[in-house]
Amino acid sequence: MEGQIKHLVRIANTDLDGLKQVHQALLKVKGVSVSFSNMVVSLAHVEKNAQIGLLDEEKIKLLDKIIRAPLENGAPLWMVNRRRDIETNEDKHLIGADLDYANDNDIKRLRKIKTYRGDRHGKGLPVRGQRTRSNFRKNKGKVTLGVHRKKVEAASDEKKDEKGKDEKGKKK
Repeated sequence: MEGQIKHLVRIANTDLDGLKQVHQALLKVKGVSVSFSNMVVSLAHVEKNAQIGLLDEEKIKLLDKIIRAPLENGAPLWMVNRRRDIETNEDKHLIGADLDYANDNDIKRLRKIKTYRGDRHGKGLPVRGQRTRSNFRKNKGKVTLGVHRKKVEAASDEKKDEKGKDEKGKKK
């Protein structure tokens, strides 16, 4: 069984390509960055450049366990993506749909307490202080930008009908 490669490996509710190297395949999991992936590989004592499809089930389960609970498996506190959570005051690392859910709740909280950042999120404008004169023009909603030409074709068709031509284009 060791010689056979698994083309799909399931880690943290994500299907990973079995032909990729371990540290690159882990990047497909939402919430796993390059540095986090390298940390997981070193904590699991797995060769970084090995194909993930060639790993045995125990190593795959160990990688999954470390990704789901990094602090319990020896990861440093500064590596997790949710330190001192606002609701629970816990340090944790969120992945997948939990990360999306927490992000949405954070933005809703900012909008509810009417912060500047929440207001910018609500208007679809940049939040972190970027200039908006020439950039971010596509997200302004119904405001028209630039020069728009009148519809020439519709106007020319109406003029032809007024000059006395019938439907086939012949003069009457």
